[in-house]
Amino acid sequence: MTNALLTGLLLGGMYALVAMGLTLQYGVARIMNLSYGEVLIAAAFAAHGLFTAWALSPLLGLAFVIPASFAVNYFFYRFLLLPLVRRARTRDALEVDSILATFGLMFIVQGVMLTIFGGAYYSYSFFAIPIEMFGAQMAANRILAFAVAMVIGLALYLGLTRTRIGTAIRAVAVDPISAQLVAIDVQRTSALAFALGGALVAVAGVLVSMFLTFSATSGVIFTMKALIIVVMGGVGNLLGCLVAGLLLGLSESFVATYVDPGLTLAVNYAVFLAVLLVKPAGFFGRAQR
Repeated sequence: MTNALLTGLLLGGMYALVAMGLTLQYGVARIMNLSYGEVLIAAAFAAHGLFTAWALSPLLGLAFVIPASFAVNYFFYRFLLLPLVRRARTRDALEVDSILATFGLMFIVQGVMLTIFGGAYYSYSFFAIPIEMFGAQMAANRILAFAVAMVIGLALYLGLTRTRIGTAIRAVAVDPISAQLVAIDVQRTSALAFALGGALVAVAGVLVSMFLTFSATSGVIFTMKALIIVVMGGVGNLLGCLVAGLLLGLSESFVATYVDPGLTLAVNYAVFLAVLLVKPAGFFGRAQR
């Protein structure tokens, strides 16, 4: 029981970090980014390359991966997605256009990674030593990843609630038209939020690479889980991401421990559907009227 509980909490914390970036991208920029998981896998490959080629710790590798991912995602928004934003007459129309555009982008990024790395699975051993916690054995790299995820999540929350830029981001997420009335540059703020979301998922990719195997085609799994968490928690709500991520992690851990590991994906969707039946707008979302 203790082992399943701790494993679920550590896994749920990682899921929450994975989904936080998509919460920013979708909640603020209104871009439903289906290539989201590919960014995570690209960051995992970058961490793998830095570690195997130069023996650079993944934590130090974050200093290279974070700005690179921020710049790439900013480029994607300004030059590939901004024309869609300017053309769309409503936010609903933008969502549909962004789904189609990022769906194609997903295959482009995935194809590039397949060309470079092939279809094999990759992994490396970093800080993979057992640590006893409350009578259960846990891998140190999972604990480290969870701790980094919590620190980043707290920093993001404080940044969004205690700074002027964070206030502007939240204002655009609530009502972009009203945000313009108080001199907020909506397009620049949306681009910043999209790039910040890309940087967050890159952090998740580096942390995940420390204890999971991955391949060039693994991104879609993380995209789907991030979408489930964002919808379950309520679009644009960081606390909802944390709660939904922990719920998903705990449900996976208990099902894998006491039922069958092959049913973890099924239980994800079962929990997702159950939440939607009770709270269609998510745990902390508000129903639109």
